[in-house]
Amino acid sequence: MSSMITTEHFLRPIVPERHHDEEANSMFGFVVFLLSESVIFISFFVGYIAYKTSAINWLPPGVSGLEVKEPAINTVVLVSSSFVIYIAEKFLERKNLLGFRLFLILTMAMGTYFLVGQGIEWSNLEFGFTSGVFGGMFYLLTGFHGLHVLTGILLQGLILGRSFIPGNYDTGHFGVNATSLFWHFVDVIWIILFVLLYLWQ
Repeated sequence: MSSMITTEHFLRPIVPERHHDEEANSMFGFVVFLLSESVIFISFFVGYIAYKTSAINWLPPGVSGLEVKEPAINTVVLVSSSFVIYIAEKFLERKNLLGFRLFLILTMAMGTYFLVGQGIEWSNLEFGFTSGVFGGMFYLLTGFHGLHVLTGILLQGLILGRSFIPGNYDTGHFGVNATSLFWHFVDVIWIILFVLLYLWQ
């Protein structure tokens, strides 16, 4: 009996043990989510370009164009925040929670600065959401993007709070990596918007 068991044991096919990388799977799902968001933004971009290139009177009456200086400053601040959150990630990889928190707070502050600047610009504009196709497209594009910036700031606040839980990031950094990727996505989208709305006038 024992010899049969031993023979069966050795004749049994060897099946490699499969390890499911949950963090990699989660990141793949998050990338798919960002791709779906990209499709939405691209459809907005295509619509904007189509309307702009075909409209006879594109800008609302009495409006000659958009002021570029302040939005350009906001753009520099927002795009620079991508480098700041990247540094925060590197601090976390080195298990330097203090550096991680400081640079994450700085990223949140830069995003908040951008949103406040956007709000100030909105309050000083001479047209509204119902001021023709341009007005509607402008507020739709900047508002939808602003919602993503706000979401990014809230996500950063969440991962900042979780950094105070002892050992929370010892087993993985998916939340931090996903939030950082989302923030880079938001910045890239804004660069395209800045070119379409402010530079192409």
